[in-house]
Amino acid sequence: MMEANKTLVTEFVLTGLTDLPGLQVPLFLVFLVIYLTTMVGNLGLILLIWKDPHLHTPMYSFLGSLAFVDACSSSSVTPKMLVNTLDKSQTMSLFECMAQYYFFGSSATTECFLLVVMAYDRYAAICNPLLYPVVMSDRLCTWLIMIMTNRLCMRLLVSSFVGGVLHAFIHIGFLFRLTFCSYNTIHNFYCDIMPLFKISCTDPFINILMVFIFSGSIQVFTILIVLISYTLVLFTILKKKSLQGIRKAFSTCGAHLLSVSLYYGPLLFMYIRPESTQSDDHDMMDSLFYTVIIPLLNPIIYSLRNKKVIDSLMKMLKRNI
Repeated sequence: MMEANKTLVTEFVLTGLTDLPGLQVPLFLVFLVIYLTTMVGNLGLILLIWKDPHLHTPMYSFLGSLAFVDACSSSSVTPKMLVNTLDKSQTMSLFECMAQYYFFGSSATTECFLLVVMAYDRYAAICNPLLYPVVMSDRLCTWLIMIMTNRLCMRLLVSSFVGGVLHAFIHIGFLFRLTFCSYNTIHNFYCDIMPLFKISCTDPFINILMVFIFSGSIQVFTILIVLISYTLVLFTILKKKSLQGIRKAFSTCGAHLLSVSLYYGPLLFMYIRPESTQSDDHDMMDSLFYTVIIPLLNPIIYSLRNKKVIDSLMKMLKRNI
């Protein structure tokens, strides 16, 4: 009878980043600037790769795809966070909550797979430089033609996006088995899956198990592939006698390794560590880092350390001045 009389929750309240009124407007302005910079950086990088024929290679097509995923990831979280920062109610319906998690979850998983694809691309380019143009693509083709005609490149990209969509769909499916009653406060600035488990009236053991199996497996598998790829790349680089070749290889791979380290660190602490050691404030900081900061940093990391991207940007600016 007590279970039957419980009112099911259809709306959640997000605690947000702070409950101090004096900090809400400054935080809104800060994260608005971050979001606009993120979108300009990522969409600008996509446009630059699309416009410059010299960037119509697999490496930059993967980089453009990563920029697209970062833009999607940031857009799935930041706009609603900005609204809630100024909105005193800070509410979100159950449908909005699941939709937000689905779009962010699919983007985050796709990014994991894209980082693996980029690691494989660097392995193929550095460890098998003579076979790379034959295996990956024809450098004389345009970016669109390359994607449409080269089976390997197309399969890698499509598989990354399909994998991300399916992984998020699995967790959304298992979320429908949960019920929420009485307590509806989510201690976060967006609707993440782990805080939902904490306020569920239904035992979330199966959901937690699915997160550990699928999310954990994906993260461990992708990290291992990246480490193996770059270990082989490192041995190949050390065998090179050309100092210029070593510097170029380290410059290209260094940006990728920095991005991988920044991205996987918070994710591992968020989803792999035991639930009992999790702190709401610590989880919120981890979430803030990989939902807002990483999409901002990636185009900066890859652009500032890439001479071709900088040269292409300078040429485009000169043409438009």
